[in-house]
Amino acid sequence: MSKNIIKRLLQAVAAMIGMGLLFAGSANAEIPVELYKALGVDQGASPKTLYEAITKRYYDPKQGHGEGKYAEYWSPLPFMQYLDPDSYYKPPRAPAKVATREECIKCHKDETRGWVHSWKQSVHANLDEIRKLTKDDSRYYKKELIKKVETNLRSLGKLGEAEELKEVSCIDCHMGVGVQKGSHKEDLRLPDAAACGACHLTEFAEREAERDTLTWPDTDVHGKKIDPIWPPGRPSHALDYQANVELATWAAMEDREIADGCTMCHINQNRCDTCHTRHQFSSAEARKPEACAYCHNGADHNEFENYMMSKHGAVYETHGSEWDWEVPLERAISDNKQTAATCAFCHMEYKGKFAHNLVRKVRWAFNPQEGIANNLEHPWYKERRDDWVDTCRNCHSKKFAESYLTFSDNGTISGLKKQMEVKGIMEALYKDKLLPGQTTNRPAPPKPEKDGPGEFFQLFMAKDNNPTTVELAYSKLWEQDLLQNYKGLFHAFPGGFTYTWGWAPLIQHYTEIQTENTKLRDFAKLKSQVASLEATVGKLKTASLLELDSKVKQATVGGLGSGMVLVGLGLVAWRRKQKAEG
Repeated sequence: MSKNIIKRLLQAVAAMIGMGLLFAGSANAEIPVELYKALGVDQGASPKTLYEAITKRYYDPKQGHGEGKYAEYWSPLPFMQYLDPDSYYKPPRAPAKVATREECIKCHKDETRGWVHSWKQSVHANLDEIRKLTKDDSRYYKKELIKKVETNLRSLGKLGEAEELKEVSCIDCHMGVGVQKGSHKEDLRLPDAAACGACHLTEFAEREAERDTLTWPDTDVHGKKIDPIWPPGRPSHALDYQANVELATWAAMEDREIADGCTMCHINQNRCDTCHTRHQFSSAEARKPEACAYCHNGADHNEFENYMMSKHGAVYETHGSEWDWEVPLERAISDNKQTAATCAFCHMEYKGKFAHNLVRKVRWAFNPQEGIANNLEHPWYKERRDDWVDTCRNCHSKKFAESYLTFSDNGTISGLKKQMEVKGIMEALYKDKLLPGQTTNRPAPPKPEKDGPGEFFQLFMAKDNNPTTVELAYSKLWEQDLLQNYKGLFHAFPGGFTYTWGWAPLIQHYTEIQTENTKLRDFAKLKSQVASLEATVGKLKTASLLELDSKVKQATVGGLGSGMVLVGLGLVAWRRKQKAEG
């Protein structure tokens, strides 16, 4: 065998090994091993094998895709086609034409020029510019990302072996990668997360791995069997749409526009442009706190407000314009001017690496619960606490991080204790049928929701005496005040858990429930006394005053009658007093 042949063979073997590593690398990267195990896919699988396995699960109705188990109780509004495009989107019937790649851009320059303008600012429209970058440019890492995308597309058969991706145009996302022309009314689609995942496989897989890396303990701190706090993979971005459509309250709401206000945030499962706004899809934008603010704000999840008014937020507002937002997150603090944490830095970091899996450190999750508070010493929770300490140590000492996490845990438990106390009071009122109108004017909520005291639906639905003021105060306490107390603590904004939000409103609603409990039970006692007196008078009257054989007996009955009048007057006065106080 000649030296040239041997040399060529060695080159071929090296090329095959290199290609194998390239394929494996694109599949493995930072993707958690838990995803591979859950899907039954080998870690060295090709991008095609991995993508097909992920999308098979992604589109499986039994695993969270589509309308959910309550579909029979609600009908989608026309706007839902933009929130769940795979289930509802229908292409417009006009114009009825077959358009080429170039014609899409030309037409939409006039029809929707904002789309085209945004796209022209994107990496999608400027791949060649990225390929020409030098190492001193903070976007240089994107050259490797383009190569990775091309490897994925070659594995999927969307790109020739020696072919480079020229651009990512309208038609690639809305009709199919590499398509040259298509029918506007037959082939048009709204891209979902799986469409983005064909190119951005690693990011798609990282996000989908949230289903596999958040499995709540089924034992307590003592090893006793318990029901997990949440279903597997929840709460997360990967299953937030399922959490929405399979919530009885959401399905029962008759005011569907209000219901879909919730849906507009619960679409990360379906789409990627909640964070990476179309059509620029800027990673720099998605890294800024304002991108998170679209959903993470308001009464029950005011993370953005707490962050912006914390010391972290103050530094961001003061110096954020000096930071290079194109620098990869893993280098944001070490190689950048960045001097404070952001939402993305803290929540995407795990053991020193950064990924689109945001649940690997979840402990308290969306809202504090007694089952969590009682099990914080469980190994599962302790490991996640340690992971948070490691994240904080990017900027703080271990001692500081541990003390502040303990501080936040205990402050959260303080609020939870208040909630549990008044929950018992409200449930006792409901059990004793003492809530106003409970026995006369309390309709059941629409199906599939079921009635109960202080339930979530009572923040969104009201009819007659359902809910009562006691229940509404409790709902606000647990679903808003308690959550704001917790989120203010963990986002280090004192006003978020003391006076402004959190604790002070929680105490207000706590006091209102205590006061209403006293009023309702006092009133019930008065009613019972009146009923008892009425029964006594009724029995005596059956004997008739004319048949009573002494003046003493007649006087006794007369006295009872006078007592009834006094009690009745007292009851009227009490009612007037309570009305004035209310």
